[in-house]
Amino acid sequence: MERQAVTTHKESGIINDANLWATETMGNARYPLELFQRVITVSLETMKIVKSLPKLELA
Repeated sequence: MERQAVTTHKESGIINDANLWATETMGNARYPLELFQRVITVSLETMKIVKSLPKLELA
């Protein structure tokens, strides 16, 4: 989430705003939030799959 903060480059004055980028490029201001939600969903589903695997028996 720190990388999503609005920042201004001191020397050039260029503003980095992920929400503005999402609106201009993706046509969806909610894109950063939706992307974050998808990452969380994939992580949770991966945990479910890993927990359902049988225990590994090493000789």
